[in-house]
Amino acid sequence: MSTTSTRSAPPADDGATRLVPAVERAVRLLDALAASRQPRSLAELARTLALPRSSVHGLLATLVALGLARRNGDAEFSLGPKALQWADAYGTSADVLRAFDAHVDRFAALGTETVMLATLDGADVVYLACRQGSRPLAVNFRVGGRFPAACTSSGKAMLAALPDAAVRERVGAGPLPRLTRHGLPSVAALLRQLDGVRRQGVAIDDEETAEGMQCFGAAIRGPRGDDAMAAVAVSVIKAGLTPRRRTELVDAIRRLADAVAVELGAGPEAAPTRRTAAGGRG
Repeated sequence: MSTTSTRSAPPADDGATRLVPAVERAVRLLDALAASRQPRSLAELARTLALPRSSVHGLLATLVALGLARRNGDAEFSLGPKALQWADAYGTSADVLRAFDAHVDRFAALGTETVMLATLDGADVVYLACRQGSRPLAVNFRVGGRFPAACTSSGKAMLAALPDAAVRERVGAGPLPRLTRHGLPSVAALLRQLDGVRRQGVAIDDEETAEGMQCFGAAIRGPRGDDAMAAVAVSVIKAGLTPRRRTELVDAIRRLADAVAVELGAGPEAAPTRRTAAGGRG
């Protein structure tokens, strides 16, 4: 969990949206393919869009190369598999949001705290939802915020669901980004911490995104139990956090992650073995 980042801030609204012509034409072409029940020829698409055949030909060639359109043996075109992947990803995100909203208020231990839902995007986490708590925090959590996964409890929870080789591929070989002086110094240190996350079922951000804050995160496992579609995390002020309260929060965030996973179709066998006690840094 993290403080607000300026990297994901939307562009200023100048009162008029300026469309990029090539992108606008490509989207219109995809809309035409989506609206048709049968593959369509180049000539048909050019007439429908009122565009020169040469322009449509170039757009189709690009979309086919990117997997967004498909060309059959009769030189007719339909939507490609990439469009279906995007549709599935959108549906999954919507389902995760609904399940999070349905369960986040069920756990009394989390009632006064800020709880976040995040997904993994490359080496970053992106926050999908935030249930604000009653306790004031010195950070501004924002839906759509993007932060280094290695600095956050939700990010580390999802990275722990990956093999080490996949983690290295995501975060790279260079120094890890550090948001505070408590940030992890290297990929090797991250991998050691992820090993503990896999054993304990919870990841900890110990002042790594904001001084004086501690966050606990747990992965939301997919139906097979070997991946993480998202993660939930709770953020608290570290000062005055007792061992008993810490254990309550860790147990509750694990249970929330499991409840969301079951809501999305994961069976009890998909939940990893988790210790009941909160250990050290996860």
